[in-house]
Order: sequence, then structure tokens, then C-alpha cells
Amino acid sequence: MSFQPFVPFAGYAGWTFLNRTMADQQAAFTAAPVRERDMQYFREQIGSVQSAEDLVGDYRLLQVALGAFGLQEDLPNRGFIRTVLEEGVTADDALSNRLADKRYRALSDAFGFGESLPPKTSQVGFADKILARFERQEFERAIGEENNDMRLALTAARELPELADRDITSDAAWLSVLGNPPLRQVFEVALGLPTAIAGLDLDQQLENFRDRANRVLGSSDLKQFSDPGQIDELMKSFLTRAQIADFNAALSPASVALTLLQGAG
Repeated sequence: MSFQPFVPFAGYAGWTFLNRTMADQQAAFTAAPVRERDMQYFREQIGSVQSAEDLVGDYRLLQVALGAFGLQEDLPNRGFIRTVLEEGVTADDALSNRLADKRYRALSDAFGFGESLPPKTSQVGFADKILARFERQEFERAIGEENNDMRLALTAARELPELADRDITSDAAWLSVLGNPPLRQVFEVALGLPTAIAGLDLDQQLENFRDRANRVLGSSDLKQFSDPGQIDELMKSFLTRAQIADFNAALSPASVALTLLQGAG
């Protein structure tokens, strides 16, 4: 039986426990024989993959590649993924640049099939880089089976330092957040913004996110998340607000009535 990661508490207390035990839990989780075999297969075979067609034609390789970017649900959508990979990221009208979810762009950029240069699959260290992402993403997915708020927090804690280190404008950084569903959800909850804000004009959304970040976090500059302390402040706000929302939902009249009916039954 493979190891199932766990978090015994909800909210920020659970986050503190998870950070304290994560190295040991992730090592035990990754050591599962099936996962180890898939990772070894990727390490041995990915260097021979020279096209998007090669990748999508090998289920085991594609499973790891998509899993590394949190896109494992797209395994059946091979034609779509092939197009994302083949068109690359250079052209403005490339599919990955037109999609709101920027995880597809990250996937396409990582493999480099749509560029004039040879793909990145045969570069030294390529397999290690993708497999490191895969290990972490799979661990996050397993945590999410028990507590999805913790999965979102883990995703944000992994991706925000990378975003903070990118040499891009403030607008581009915020657009990356808004175009990444897990990151967007973390910020919406942490900043106390309604999901309905997605219906606003993009410029208005940016203004609202920035304004609320200044009030809640003291700054709207996403480069602040190169500091682990600032990431922890964001997680504290996110998990506390999420826990309160869950508690209020549990006390709603409909939930109370359902509990009473179930008890009577």
C-alpha cells in the first residue's frame, strides 16, 4: 500500500504541520513503486522525444509531462495538447498565448517543440527539472484529496517565488496570477474578493486585486513573494478566511436542515 499524505488540522494550524512534515511525507509518497517506475521510464525515454507527436503518442511520458504542470486531466485531450506544444510560445497567436490558463504556456515553453531550435527534451538536466515538478505536483494532488485548500496553498507557495523572480512588469505578473486558476483562487480568498469579480473588465480586475493586496498585505508588488515570510502571511490570510467560510457554510440554514433530516433518517 502506498503512503497517503495527510494533514490532521484545517486552517493555518494544518499548514504549519504540513510544512514541518512535508519533506518526510513527500519522500514516502514518491517512493511508491508505481510512481518510481513511471519516473524512471520518463528519465530513460524523454531524451529520444523530438516532437509533440512523439510525446502525445506515449501515454506514460505524457502522463508525467502533464502532471508536472497540474494538467493531468487533459490526458484524453491529446489533439489539443499536441497543438499547444507544436505552436510553441513565440507567436502572439499561438494557442498557449491565447488560452486564459497560463499553465499551458508553461508546458509548451518547458518542452520547446514549437521553436526553430531543437526541443529542450535532450538538454542536460531536462528530465530532472520536469520530474522535480512532477513529484511536487503529485504530492499536492494527493494532499488535495484530503484538503483542497492545502493543495491550493502548496501550489501558491511553489509558484509565487518563481513568479517573483521573473523579469516582467507588474501588470504581466498580475495577469499571470489571474490566468492561473489555483493562484487566482488563493488570492481571491486571501484578499476577500468575490469570485464574481471575474466578470469585470480585466483592467478593473487588476485594479481591485492591487488595491486589496495593498490593504491586506501592505503591498501590491508581487516581487514581495521572494520573501518566505510574505508567502506565509498570504497563506495565513487565505487559510483563515477559507476556514471561516467553511464554518459559515456548515452553519447555513440549509446545512442545518439537511443534518437534522439525516439524523432523523
